[in-house]
Amino acid sequence: MFRLSHYLRELEAPPPSGPVRRPPGPVVIWNLIRRCNLTCKHCYSISGDVDFAGELSSAEVYAVMADLRAFAVPVLILSGGEPLMRPDIFEISARAKALGFYVGLSSNGTLIDAAMADRIRDAGYDYVGVSLDGIGATHDAFRHCAGAYERALNAMRRLRDRAVKVGLRFTMTEANAAELPLLLDLVEQEGFAKFYLSHLVYAGRGNKNRGEDAMWQTTRATMDQVIDRAWNWVRQGRDIEVVTGNNDADAVYLWLRILREAPHAAEALRARLLRWGGNASGVNVANIDNVGNVHPDTMWWHHSIGNVRNRPFSEIWSDRSDPIMAGLKAQPRRISGRCGACAHFAICNGNTRVRALRITGDPWAEDPGCYLSDEEIGLVQPMERVTTRAFRGVRYEAPLSH
Repeated sequence: MFRLSHYLRELEAPPPSGPVRRPPGPVVIWNLIRRCNLTCKHCYSISGDVDFAGELSSAEVYAVMADLRAFAVPVLILSGGEPLMRPDIFEISARAKALGFYVGLSSNGTLIDAAMADRIRDAGYDYVGVSLDGIGATHDAFRHCAGAYERALNAMRRLRDRAVKVGLRFTMTEANAAELPLLLDLVEQEGFAKFYLSHLVYAGRGNKNRGEDAMWQTTRATMDQVIDRAWNWVRQGRDIEVVTGNNDADAVYLWLRILREAPHAAEALRARLLRWGGNASGVNVANIDNVGNVHPDTMWWHHSIGNVRNRPFSEIWSDRSDPIMAGLKAQPRRISGRCGACAHFAICNGNTRVRALRITGDPWAEDPGCYLSDEEIGLVQPMERVTTRAFRGVRYEAPLSH
């Protein structure tokens, strides 16, 4: 996750330089249940409104949480499916809070009526993220559910009114990118605490629908809008956090803009981005699914590195015998193609490996989701690009400028 607002604020008052800070343990995103009342087009877990066999019991969840805490995991993000469909979700949440985790909840929002909003407030979540994929009918179409937009928006309002930190998550595709300004307006008008732009990753239904991924030009235009809005909010003193995820080229794109528009701040920003270090899958981000399989992150459900029923998470995560984990933990990672030749590799860390795997069959190939031009990444000789679909590259003209 790239904390855009954080780095923009630091442009105004750069902090002193320091060493790379490593979290004590990975952030764990935990899909406690796979059942969901929606069937979203980009769902990485391919959830549906049915019971899935073999899910971890309450006692098993508690045992795993104790191991996670002993392993210095700082953050638990409780997800699904729809986590509010799990009968013991609030008991699990209470145990997590008692153990001292920062606890987030990831929901589609459609089940959060007034009574549920009260329970969420009383649970003391540090953050609740609710997904909106557009305004009105656009969101409903992505979620395959009429009325989902109104129910999700009303859920966010209820949580905001109960002083729960709530944020809007938006997964961008070519079909909904045009509605980004309306969603940013919504965040500003409603006073929501956070906006999260997620780039599409080719996992689960997101892989089935990867042909709808945003064009490189669309992605660039979107990032310019997000940067512009975030910068305006920072300058206005608004406490709205803007983050992006699943495309670590965003950090390089920000640096390139600052290099053009505020060159005096570019060197210090680049130093901070190098300390951030880009993609953290398999290092500082982990995933546990509903049946206890451990994955390098949420987009790796096709690849398990162990199961918490058989081995403690702490042992699984520390074991580098799995070739994927060994490759993700390597410093530096060994990535081929444009990513391997990129002058900004130390910022991005090779971006998202699942997109490379899905398109080329090689997890260590270049990421086809990188929207930077050859010139911007410092290539002396142009390289043939890996593209998601045949016409994607045709509609891209390099170099592009803001």
